[in-house]
Amino acid sequence: MLAVTIFMLALAVLFDFLNGIHDSSNIVATMISSRAFRPAVALGVTALAEFLGPFIFGVAVAKTIAHDIVSPESITIQVLLAALISAILWNLITWFLGIPSSSSHALFGGLIGAVGVGAGLKAIQLAGLEKVLLALFISPILGLVLGYLFTKVIFFLARGATPKINWFFRRTQIITGIALAFSHGTNDAQKTMGVITLGLLITGYLTTFTVPAWVIALSAGAIALGTVLGGWRLIRTLGGKFYKIRPVHGFAVQMTSALVVLGASLVGGPVSTTQVVSSAIMGVGSAERVSKVRWGVAGEIAIAWLVTIPATALVAAGAYWLILNAPAVLAWFSQLLLSLRLFFH
Repeated sequence: MLAVTIFMLALAVLFDFLNGIHDSSNIVATMISSRAFRPAVALGVTALAEFLGPFIFGVAVAKTIAHDIVSPESITIQVLLAALISAILWNLITWFLGIPSSSSHALFGGLIGAVGVGAGLKAIQLAGLEKVLLALFISPILGLVLGYLFTKVIFFLARGATPKINWFFRRTQIITGIALAFSHGTNDAQKTMGVITLGLLITGYLTTFTVPAWVIALSAGAIALGTVLGGWRLIRTLGGKFYKIRPVHGFAVQMTSALVVLGASLVGGPVSTTQVVSSAIMGVGSAERVSKVRWGVAGEIAIAWLVTIPATALVAAGAYWLILNAPAVLAWFSQLLLSLRLFFH
């Protein structure tokens, strides 16, 4: 059981690290594209804020992950391993293709698929799943609408201003960027905290669902390290493929996204920072001119969002079957290799 627990911890940390790489683009893309800060400065400050976020704003999202989506009694260590493997594979594929998909969707899809196969669909808690799905699907709409309205207000207040106002929008992005990083670290690192704490509960290393301080530090550290390394493929997508981002856009996107993500974190709603930032970018651009946004790129990202949960659920179901039947599968594979060796000799 110790070896299995260590393997679970390693997978959870890897998922969290990839989440940081995957989602660092959400935080710094507009900062870098609007030339507010150099990439190294933007990534470094963001990583520090992401590490501190979970210590400051609590662990409400971690409890949602552990209790609300599926029945805790139905979750085994095999279910957690299958869910993490599925989410990791999806993150790697979408990162390689440069598609800003949701790590949150990937983890939820993995949990649903693994639990559905392992304990049956009755183990999925519909009320909790509805809460999570509402948070996931309403948050990008809020990002779009608030981004549009916030930018309209900025343009109204700044009417008649000289180009020097760009200096204000560049420099204040250090504040809005840190606020967004705090909110991202608070929301996304907690998903890994919830999985790790649940795994420790299942394996008997904890007796009650209480997130240990070392789990908070480990999860926050992994996502911060991923952020420092940065997902440059995704930064290019969010920072330039929608439209040319100027300082005012960067400021509006970060402020809007921080408000939505942090608000959700405080009430325990797990949201996708990728979705919120992407939709905020579209809302902010639309406020200036609807045709400014390259809606074809937005459509590709929306398709990835819709596909993520069913795709990761299927992969997790397959991973769960392989984990349960690992000895038989290895024996069959060994026999196949032996047969091939005899055939060619």
